[in-house]
Amino acid sequence: MSIDLCSLLERWRASKAGYPAGSSAICPSMSSPTFTTSVILALCFVAVLAAVGVAHGQLSPTFYNKTCSNLEGIVRSAMSQAVNKEARMGASILRLHFHDCFVNGCDASILLDDTANFTGEKNAGPNANSVRGYDVIDTIKSNVEATCKATVSCADILALAARDAVVLLGGPTWTVQLGRRDATTASQSAANSNLPAPGSSLSQLISAFSAKGLSARDMTALSGAHTVGQARCATFRSHIYNDANVNASFASLRRMSCPSSGGDATLAPLDVQSATTFDNKYYQNLVVRQGLLHSDQELFNNGTQDALVRQYSSNTSAFSGDFAAAMIRMGAISPLTGTKGQIRLNCSKVN
Repeated sequence: MSIDLCSLLERWRASKAGYPAGSSAICPSMSSPTFTTSVILALCFVAVLAAVGVAHGQLSPTFYNKTCSNLEGIVRSAMSQAVNKEARMGASILRLHFHDCFVNGCDASILLDDTANFTGEKNAGPNANSVRGYDVIDTIKSNVEATCKATVSCADILALAARDAVVLLGGPTWTVQLGRRDATTASQSAANSNLPAPGSSLSQLISAFSAKGLSARDMTALSGAHTVGQARCATFRSHIYNDANVNASFASLRRMSCPSSGGDATLAPLDVQSATTFDNKYYQNLVVRQGLLHSDQELFNNGTQDALVRQYSSNTSAFSGDFAAAMIRMGAISPLTGTKGQIRLNCSKVN
């Protein structure tokens, strides 16, 4: 075992220095007088690596296995009730998770109410009178606290709820990495500047996602979340009245409930075919120029994502696989772990 540990140290040193493993003199023979010292160094090296892993607080799907083993069942039960009561809520919770992660990471900062010390994200331009589902997360948090007091973060609850929302609407599942902690502050200005706008161009969308460590493919897959949910007239009015890359009949249909002025809050389904089923019809809509938002149709407008949109439109499995993988990557954006942040007892305020 000692020789293996020392060899591990040698291989690591070799990889970092750029020389072949075995060409250094890090690992002496067992008969060498420096053998004991080398073994001690190797053991210390392994211990340091383990400590670094803990310090960085790597996310893990088993994070709560010993401290709140029935967590996922509690979240799923509450989400089932919420979605059964209103299918649109599934889309709302998914969007809430996205809007959280894109502003300073997946830290539940979006759930914080304004205080004397900071102006939160709830009333930022992209969120005000739009983002919803806070009450559902509060209910789940209360249920979790009743069983596992001061143990599970609001950020992790939101990540689990978003996954369950997709599954309950007929979409793919994925393993949620856990261990996030909650922010103790929020930033309205960051929310205003970090979240992609409905009028974004393709290049702006790619840049916004790239800034979060997500690829153009991730962006196109995650945009498929618009296969469920509703959007306000104010967010798509310009597209249906001014853009050329929109199906005329579809534009006429949407104009019936979204006038050229007024009626900003009137809702329309993001997916004209199946607004409460998580499927690949969103991409089918894009191919026939029936994307509701300008930013939606940008994904299929003689640009770099056209081929991928066509693939997703005809291959549900390809979309589902890429969406699940992209959700895992998005859920890992700048989490607070280890001793950073806190485990909020009430998701809307700092302890």
